[in-house]
Amino acid sequence: MHFCKIYVAPEAPDAPSRGRKPSPQFLFDARDEFGLDLAGSYMIGDRLVDLECGWNAGLRRCLLVRTGYGAEVERASSGKLTAAVVVDDLTAAANWILAAKTPP
Repeated sequence: MHFCKIYVAPEAPDAPSRGRKPSPQFLFDARDEFGLDLAGSYMIGDRLVDLECGWNAGLRRCLLVRTGYGAEVERASSGKLTAAVVVDDLTAAANWILAAKTPP
């Protein structure tokens, strides 16, 4: 595995930005540049804005990890997480995705 490109929004968090989350613009750019299937893709993050970015892009599923800011986000925003999968950490997220992609 290798990285093809890294997208960065250098603007300050409160400044107007084309790509800063929850805007899905960088995901759309990656779709257009690399032929990504967004409807079959996943977003993993530890903040609500990460999940909102994935939802705004029409991703297959968004996963919140409880590491980093995730546990606090889960406590403070549980009503907003009904469409999300909440897992303990990145390993659990990867395992969830692999299990979801495995035919029964």
